[in-house]
Amino acid sequence: MRTVNTLTLAPATRETAAADSIKPAPGGVHIDRLSVRFGARTVLDDLSLTIERGELLTVLGRSGCGKTTLLRFIAGFVQADGLAGRLTVAGRDLTHVPPFKRNLGLLFQSYALFPHLSVFDNVAFGLRARRLKAGEIARRVADALKLVQLGDAGHVMPAQLSGGMQQRVALARALVIEPDVLLLDEPLSALDANLRASVRSELKALHERLPNLTIVCVTHDQDDALVLSDRTLLMRDGRIAQLGTPRELYDNPKDAFVARYLGAANLLPPSIMFPIGDARHDERGKLACIRPECLSIVPLGSAQLHGTIFSVEWYGAALSVSVMLDALPNQPVLIAMQRSHGPMPEKGARVSLRHEVDDVVLISE
Repeated sequence: MRTVNTLTLAPATRETAAADSIKPAPGGVHIDRLSVRFGARTVLDDLSLTIERGELLTVLGRSGCGKTTLLRFIAGFVQADGLAGRLTVAGRDLTHVPPFKRNLGLLFQSYALFPHLSVFDNVAFGLRARRLKAGEIARRVADALKLVQLGDAGHVMPAQLSGGMQQRVALARALVIEPDVLLLDEPLSALDANLRASVRSELKALHERLPNLTIVCVTHDQDDALVLSDRTLLMRDGRIAQLGTPRELYDNPKDAFVARYLGAANLLPPSIMFPIGDARHDERGKLACIRPECLSIVPLGSAQLHGTIFSVEWYGAALSVSVMLDALPNQPVLIAMQRSHGPMPEKGARVSLRHEVDDVVLISE
């Protein structure tokens, strides 16, 4: 086993050198009218999508919506009875190109490290399969390990590493081949909550260090989308429910499905949220969407909405309060508020709710 000495470089120099050395080819993905059917079941239905070079796109959706099939199609792993559509990556038509010739990096949910190989040999595996020279392999593995902040771990076996470190090894293995596109399949789902947040931040920092690398990340976690994405693709039943920046999906959802998927949302009759005289007050077939953090509890009579506190849940620095409105007695309204040094809201108290009309969005049901 070949060892690589990275100790002679200063930390800042090591990171800069690694970022300069891992330079994926100019990328970008274009999918044209993709349909995938297994027997009578349609998994993806006439889907078209363009992912720009250097973009980090997260693909969200419930189980069975087609998000993993979309990733597998880009990787070249889909074999279906009914498969139609065209795939272009970095200007190359890859529709009928086998997976091993697509130059794509793939990070699995389970990491899929070889337990009998060292970190160095795990990362070097794809390069050896491509029959690169030993010196080139050593250089590129060292650069990839520095990039994921594991520059001195080449001799270590996977079992000696934490889950987060194992994932970084798998990420280095995906990056070392200098892929046109990096595909991430639920990369954080096997981690506990604290480690998940830490690795999520590392992925974001990595993307900032490799601004030309196109990344497609499949996840079911809304926090991954909100933190990581340049854009987010939310899927429903094999189609695109909405595509846009995380803020666009959160602040301006198209319908109730999108509003609920991206976080807690109060979906109320427009007549309750808009004053008389506002054209939106009498909208039919629409819902008024307002996020819990856009509502505030004020003394009774200080605003137009009145009700009774139904429950109070304390989450340390934040509170989640539900209020039964007099005008809507069967549907609790959620309010998210930061904990203050004043008195806690009390169950059963009569209160009013204040909001800004500009924070309310009309959406489809």
